[in-house]
Amino acid sequence: MSSLPASAAAKKPPIIWVNLSLFAVTFLVTVIGVPWYALTHGFSSSLVIGLIATLVFAGLSITAGYHRLWAHRAYDAHWSLRILFALGGALALQNSALHWASDHREHHKHVDDNDKDPYSAKRGFWYSHIGWMLREYQASRYHDYNNVKDLQKDPIVMWQHRYYLPLAILTTIGWPLALGVMVGDVWGALILVGVARLVINHHTTFFINSLAHIWGKQTYTDRNTARDNGFLALFTFGEGYHNYHHIFSADYRNGIRWWHYDPTKWLIRLGAWLGLTTNLKRTNGYQIERARLEMQFKKAKDKAQISCETTLAKLHDEFDLVVTKLRDYYQVQKQLLDLKRQNMHVPTVAELKQKATTLRTAFEQQQRDFSAMLQRTLRGAQIN
Repeated sequence: MSSLPASAAAKKPPIIWVNLSLFAVTFLVTVIGVPWYALTHGFSSSLVIGLIATLVFAGLSITAGYHRLWAHRAYDAHWSLRILFALGGALALQNSALHWASDHREHHKHVDDNDKDPYSAKRGFWYSHIGWMLREYQASRYHDYNNVKDLQKDPIVMWQHRYYLPLAILTTIGWPLALGVMVGDVWGALILVGVARLVINHHTTFFINSLAHIWGKQTYTDRNTARDNGFLALFTFGEGYHNYHHIFSADYRNGIRWWHYDPTKWLIRLGAWLGLTTNLKRTNGYQIERARLEMQFKKAKDKAQISCETTLAKLHDEFDLVVTKLRDYYQVQKQLLDLKRQNMHVPTVAELKQKATTLRTAFEQQQRDFSAMLQRTLRGAQIN
């Protein structure tokens, strides 16, 4: 872990007392007040359902709205959906969408740079998780939001930014209060749906900045600290596939396999079926597979510590063959998709389908051969 710059260590920026008080008080109420109230009064099933529904609404407003829609422009959304995300983002109490997206774009642009990344993981777990919000570390950046000029053209983003404080009070306090009146338990609603829900929403988001840069696999790149972690995805609405996200951040998906848990992706896709989301961006399959293969190759070489130039040359040749077959397969796939869009005659499409199947089989066989060669090389290195 990198140490702090000498200047930063000598004189720390001023504490942001509002943030420190908010995080401390809500955490204490959650760990002390919630168990006490549960034992002395109990929480009704209506409040538990309200907690879950509010968690999901606020959480998805951050992941689908603040993150994938506004920070990365991975898709476009209807004004009605953007309003819901703006309200849900205020409910999540993580600052305005404009401010959040500005921070996040700086994070991606300068990831792991201790001076420029707002929540650099190389400054430690505590700093990247919550510490960066407790002091005025980058106050000088928040005067004109230069890196989010595109968002300043969105009237809904600017409305939420302008009226963020009243919207935050209305949603974080007003909604639990209204729910409490409806179910006949105001204090229970304020404690469970207001405070405890807020703490859960906060820390599940914060875990992506901290744990997702420490714990997991570097499946596609090791040029930054981001990790893929399917377990974290369960608690973060699919944001746990963070290594993929950091190399292909414009993709509306984080979990790209059918078995990946990514409800944010499912929500965006559902929106497309309903006409609420458009222009969903997806990374080309060839780029994804090539990045994965390159990392597989790099890890094997590093593990085996191969010094024999002949062996290295053979591995490189085999890797090049795999990449060539991969490229050929995706080129035919693209031709096939183009023909389908143009409604070309059936024989042409059928021929390309057959060719794509043949090339996929050839690629998969070459990939198996390459993996077997890597394993043999690793076993040989271990014996020696």
